[in-house]
Amino acid sequence: MKPMCKYVYEALARASSFLSENGREEVVARMLLQHVLNKTHVELMIDMREEISVQQFERYWSLIEEHRAGKPVQYIMGTEEFYGRTFQVNQDVLIPRPETEELIVETISRIKRMFNKQSKLNLADIGTGSGAIAVTMKLENPTLEVTATDLSFEALEVAKLNATELDANITFIQGDLTRPISDEKWDIVLSNPPYISQDEAPTLSDTVLNYEPHRALFADEEGLYLYKRLAQELPAILKRPALIGLEIGYKQGPVVQSIFQKSFPTARVEIVKDINGKERMIFCEIVE
Repeated sequence: MKPMCKYVYEALARASSFLSENGREEVVARMLLQHVLNKTHVELMIDMREEISVQQFERYWSLIEEHRAGKPVQYIMGTEEFYGRTFQVNQDVLIPRPETEELIVETISRIKRMFNKQSKLNLADIGTGSGAIAVTMKLENPTLEVTATDLSFEALEVAKLNATELDANITFIQGDLTRPISDEKWDIVLSNPPYISQDEAPTLSDTVLNYEPHRALFADEEGLYLYKRLAQELPAILKRPALIGLEIGYKQGPVVQSIFQKSFPTARVEIVKDINGKERMIFCEIVE
C-alpha cells in the first residue's frame, strides 16, 4: 500500500526504508526526490520541513516503485554524470561508468607523452554509445578532430544530443566497428566494446540484465570477438605513431594483451588497472 506523506523529510524517510527493505540502495531515494522537486542536494537539506504536494509525492513514489522493480535510477532520471558533465541516457545506451573516466585520464596522459604538441591529431571512438568518451575527449582536448561511430542508430541519436548540449564538435557515423572509418588513417582509437560472454549473464544484476542494451553488453567467443576483430582491422588504418585504448573485462587482461601484441609485434601493449586494482584497460602504443 502506497504511503502518504505531508513533508519532504517524511517522503525521504519512507522511500529510503522502502528501497532498503527491497534490496536497493537508499541513496536513490534522495536522488529521485531531488529530481522530482528540482532541487540540489543542499537545497533539499534546507527544505526538509517544507510540505510536499500530493502530485509531487505520487510522482515521486511511482519513480521509487520503478527503481524497486529494477530500473536503473539513471534511466529514470534520464541523465548520468561523467567526468564532471551531465550526459543524457536512455535504454538505447549503456550507462557511463566511473571506470571509463579512468580510460579518459590515461588516454590524455599518453597523448601528451607520445605526440608532438603541435600535431593535428584525429581520434576515433568506436562504439560510442552515449558519446561519453568522444564528447569528453573533444572537450578536454579541443584541438582533437573526433569521430564517433556506432552500429546502433538509436545510440547515435543519444550521442548527437549530448554533443549538441555540451557543445562538442564531433563527426558521427553509423556502421560496424572500423568499417565507417576505414578510408582514413588515425592517430588515436578508443573503444569500450561489448565484452561480456553470454555465460556470464546470470551473474549480472537485474538492473543491468533487464534494462541495459544487450547488444552493448555481450560479445561472442567468450566476450573476445570484437577485440579480435579490432586487432585484425586496426593495423591497416593507423598512422605511426598511434595509440589504442580499450576498456576490458577485469579477467580479460592477459588474453586481450596477447591478441593485440600479435597484431602489433613491436608495440608496447600494456594492461592498466583501475582505481580498485582491477585490470580494466589495455593500451597499445605503436611507434613503428
